[in-house]
Amino acid sequence: MILKEKIVQEGLKLFSLNGFLSTSMNDILGAADTSKGGFYNHFKSKEELFFAVLEKAGIIWRERNLAGLDKIESPVGKLGKLLDNYCNRYLKDSKNFPGGCVFITLSTELNDQRPHLSREVDKSMAGLKNMINRFLREAQEKGELKMNVNTEDATEMLFHSMLGTSIGFGATKSTENLDRSSRALTGYLDNLKLKA
Repeated sequence: MILKEKIVQEGLKLFSLNGFLSTSMNDILGAADTSKGGFYNHFKSKEELFFAVLEKAGIIWRERNLAGLDKIESPVGKLGKLLDNYCNRYLKDSKNFPGGCVFITLSTELNDQRPHLSREVDKSMAGLKNMINRFLREAQEKGELKMNVNTEDATEMLFHSMLGTSIGFGATKSTENLDRSSRALTGYLDNLKLKA
């Protein structure tokens, strides 16, 4: 692994564990086993590293959460797979995210302190919410949902439940609680479906 990649990877882990503001340059240098010169050969600032970490986190998020969705035709099936991937492939990825979902950590931490950075994180969160809403709308158009389902309300419920699941797992690291949350998310989605 080249040094730049190592700095990004270690930065990702540290930001997941401690957030951006609480991660010092010395923490990053120590984890990447490099000097200030080594760091500044690749990044002008810690903020520039932040954007590289965010990009890397987005790549991993897509790899983990979107796996297998392209093989499913049903919008409800796609959403169910997304929820399962989120809990079992993404949140359980302690190698890349030892502190839990880095997007949640950064969004919570940066909102008041660094709003310009928080807005970048929020774009990713908005993308997830839009994806959930799109699957629900497509499912309704295909007759997969009960007629009385309000897709906007269901989107809010699923989106915020996913965030809550992430926060809970980040705090406790309890796979038992995570599995319970995963079942609750899937159960909620099942209750929206039109039964054959």
